[in-house]
Amino acid sequence: MSAPHPARLAALDLLDQVLERGLPLSEDARLERLAPAERATAARLAAEVLRGLERADKILSGYLRKTPEPRVRNILRLGCVELCTGGAAHGVVSDCVEIAARGKVTQGAKGLVNAVLRKVAAEGPAIWGKLRVPRLPKWLRKPLVDAWGPQVVAEMERAHFNGAPVDVTLKGARPEGLEGTLLPTGSIRLENPGQVSVLPGFSSGDWWVQDAAAALPVKLLDNVSGLEVLDMCAAPGGKTLQLAAAGAKVTSLDLSEPRMVRVRENLDRCGLEATLVVGDALEHQGQYDAILLDAPCSATGTIRRHPDLPHAHQGEKISELIGLQSWMLDHALSLLKPGGRLVFATCSLIPDEGECQVEEALARHPGLRVLPPEQDWVEERWRSEEGGLRLRPDFWPQRGGMDGFYMAVLTRS
Repeated sequence: MSAPHPARLAALDLLDQVLERGLPLSEDARLERLAPAERATAARLAAEVLRGLERADKILSGYLRKTPEPRVRNILRLGCVELCTGGAAHGVVSDCVEIAARGKVTQGAKGLVNAVLRKVAAEGPAIWGKLRVPRLPKWLRKPLVDAWGPQVVAEMERAHFNGAPVDVTLKGARPEGLEGTLLPTGSIRLENPGQVSVLPGFSSGDWWVQDAAAALPVKLLDNVSGLEVLDMCAAPGGKTLQLAAAGAKVTSLDLSEPRMVRVRENLDRCGLEATLVVGDALEHQGQYDAILLDAPCSATGTIRRHPDLPHAHQGEKISELIGLQSWMLDHALSLLKPGGRLVFATCSLIPDEGECQVEEALARHPGLRVLPPEQDWVEERWRSEEGGLRLRPDFWPQRGGMDGFYMAVLTRS
């Protein structure tokens, strides 16, 4: 039997990493050893399995007398999702059997893998679409239902299951040949773009990948040309690029040196300038005309593009993050010049990491107020009671959704 496709083998390793070791997809350096196309395929396969995990386990349970060893179970999950979403039966089954045969722990289960996946190939596709949209784990679903109600959460789960298109932010003019839809907020949405790095305008730095919702906090600052602006938690750098492209004098600050290397690479690719500082945001000093604080958070608004997130942790650090956000916001306000503007943002769906943070900051800081956004791209349903914007994955369903985000513009007299 021929060697299994390297992308399938890598996808299995990614699933083991997330489901058995609780690590995010982004922390597997083995992907770097694959060719770009294989790397993209492995990441896509792993993400599709994580999105469809509930359905896969439901289908597989009909063919299993007991739960198999974890890696065997993940081989079956990988094969099941591929088979039920259009994968060629012969290639998928033979690869999964060969992967099982080559592992010391799994070789005894190759017959089981073969038998189960052949049954899935024959019966699974008809079952797949009849099963419910996979639900969020209880640790996250309950607080979201408390905040938004069961119907909204069900719509969020559908958005998560559908996955995310690729959005890009333009540095200037749209390059010729870049196919995609212009969104009301100015981002370009690409459908099935394939390998992003070979698209028109990438190598010349005409654009960078950034979800449409993630591009909005910088837009809330309006004209920043010539202003001293602090991007307080900068990596991976999309907002630093936006600020620099808008003519700001940007100080880009982040605690992670490796991630700041990537920010520098993207600045160089795009021909943009910023002062990069590796350090603790809570110890940073200076005075700025404007500050962008995209604070560390649960990242629950990004599940549609990061389906590993609900499996990589159980929400055990959210209370710690809420405290950190509060400290960072207080410190950021001490760095803001009188009359300056500060945008506080989190890519979270949990109000305690968004609306509540701003409400509590207003109570702590006399003279602090929210500037309600007046930009023409703001939709009324996005507005929250305290004056910020609440974006959710279930918004723009006909356009492909958006990441969940909270953002508010603050100023103090």
